[in-house]
Amino acid sequence: MESEKKSSAVSDAGAWAMNVISSVGIIMANKQLMSAGSYAFGFATTLTGFHFAVTALVGLVSNAAGFSASKDVPLWELLWFSIVANMSITGMNFSLMLNSVGFYQISKLSMIPVVCIMEWILHNKHYSREVKISVVIVVIGVGVCTVTDVKVNAKGFTCACLAVLSTSLQQISIGSLQKKYSIGSFELLSKTAPIQALSLLFLGPFIDYFLNGKSIADYKMSYGALLFIILSCMLAVFCNVSQYLCIGRFSAVSFQVLGHMKTVCVLTLGWLLFDSELTLKNIMGMIIAIAGMVIYSWAMEVEKQSSAKPVAAPAMNGTTEEETELLKEVAKTNLAPAKDIEFGETTEG
Repeated sequence: MESEKKSSAVSDAGAWAMNVISSVGIIMANKQLMSAGSYAFGFATTLTGFHFAVTALVGLVSNAAGFSASKDVPLWELLWFSIVANMSITGMNFSLMLNSVGFYQISKLSMIPVVCIMEWILHNKHYSREVKISVVIVVIGVGVCTVTDVKVNAKGFTCACLAVLSTSLQQISIGSLQKKYSIGSFELLSKTAPIQALSLLFLGPFIDYFLNGKSIADYKMSYGALLFIILSCMLAVFCNVSQYLCIGRFSAVSFQVLGHMKTVCVLTLGWLLFDSELTLKNIMGMIIAIAGMVIYSWAMEVEKQSSAKPVAAPAMNGTTEEETELLKEVAKTNLAPAKDIEFGETTEG
């Protein structure tokens, strides 16, 4: 039992590590690919389509080679999930375009309480006071180190609300579908990735043209840009797999809370690699956020242990008073001289 717990803990840590490393890596690769001073590939939605196309290809090869099994999930569920996931991606891109960076960060932070509320509505899930406090601390910490100017307008606010709701619903649905159909994280991803790839590759160029006024057909591809696109796609496979894996193992709330470790890593690496400014305000915010994540992990462990405690057994190993009296009567009967039931005669030896 102890070895199983250790193995599970190692697997959990591995899943989180893969998600953090791949997510931070893909942000750094995309920053190099999309920045105006580098390759200026400003087609984020189409790039996401490339990500899912490569993920779908990896899933297809894995199924064909027998490394993973394909399980049946109703097509309407896959289509519904893909629509919600694509709304999340598109909504986030529009929110970033229409809002200030500060309000965009606030909208991302609001996903944690929104996920909590949606899980309460959809699954009647309740959270302890310690978990709620830790969530507030994380939100405050990340807010302090990321939110700067806050400007909002009606269109941007609508897109931000759509993005937050669809992203929260998508992350909750990942865990729900895995439990409902007893399907693994990679198996589910290999089912949804082809649908998302086709839809994003078709709609992506139009969305990107609307966002930045540039057509991907006019982009002059270089070997450097192609190399970073391939790197971004490879990291996206690990990022997508680890996201499904983490949500399947934990919950959408845990994924959101502990996922903000990526924000801390991105800020730190941006300072180390790209000479980004790191102020005292950023550092204080990161410390608060990390403290909140530690408290959240502790609170979830306490909650897990309290729910795992066995309920105290009633007296007499679960027997009722009537059963106790009956046992006493049987004991008395066994001590008394045995009688022939049919003839009512004593058969003393």
